Amino acid sequence: VQLQAFGGGVVQAGGSLRLTCAASGGTFASYAMAWFRQAPGKDRVLVGAISPRGSTTWYPDSVKGRFRISRDNAKNTVHLQMTSLKTEDTGDYCCAADPTTVFVGPRGSYQYWGQGTQVTVSS
Repeated sequence: VQLQAFGGGVVQAGGSLRLTCAASGGTFASYAMAWFRQAPGKDRVLVGAISPRGSTTWYPDSVKGRFRISRDNAKNTVHLQMTSLKTEDTGDYCCAADPTTVFVGPRGSYQYWGQGTQVTVSS
């Protein structure tokens, strides 16, 4: 499975961005998907996850109400709509796929990773 994230950029605090992850190979519709963020010098953190059919989502408290993960299985894409962005949302965002789909969220087994897209939120 190949994953490629795009849509990052520079945005002012309070602004919005929509990230897209395009998948090729594998069986996208059977995977749970997730978005992670890694800021310089910090651990990678999970910012959103979604079940294979999109019926279940998970978010950490830090982004609840501001971020929304969605997917289009017909187009093999997963999106992260980010609103009310804060400077602490700055980082490299990448998508990952979990073929086991036992858990949606931090307990997922994310085995496929894509290259990230940089998001910079300025004050």
